[in-house]
Amino acid sequence: MKKLIYGLLLLMAVAVSACGGKKGSSDNKSTLATMDSVDAQGLQRMQTSKSETDFKFKGKDYHSFVSRTPDENLPHVTNEMGDTYVDNKIVLHLTCDNKTVLNKTFTKNDFSSVVDADFLSKSILEGIVYDKTTPQGIVYAASVCYPQTDLYMPLSITITADGKKMSIQKVDMLEEDI
Repeated sequence: MKKLIYGLLLLMAVAVSACGGKKGSSDNKSTLATMDSVDAQGLQRMQTSKSETDFKFKGKDYHSFVSRTPDENLPHVTNEMGDTYVDNKIVLHLTCDNKTVLNKTFTKNDFSSVVDADFLSKSILEGIVYDKTTPQGIVYAASVCYPQTDLYMPLSITITADGKKMSIQKVDMLEEDI
């Protein structure tokens, strides 16, 4: 019996260490503060989340902090089933050598130049995450989605190294991505 218990403990230790992951060229940290919830009025909210990433761009050290929170002040979204969702706001704080490059709060309306108004009216801002750097700047992936579905609009936000220019584009999805 002792051998069985020790064997199970060894298996658990191996499994835990195997799930430890591997660090890449940037350090990523994510924290989920709460789980998706439904309140007494039936309003559904996505979880609050925070993500931090450190990376180098053009020889300088950058730090990205992204925080998503449900915002009661934004218009609620109701789906065809009558479920009502609270939309999110996402704060992106980007620093370079401890100096603020960009500090912006996004809502789904910030993407109205590239996302159809009808889609926006039925969707919520799902997320923004650091993606990569390119010669054009620092790239973040963003998505606006129909709540609790796989229907979403993939977007790309590119910010120049000094934070003075930002461009937003719709990302073409390949058929195999669907």
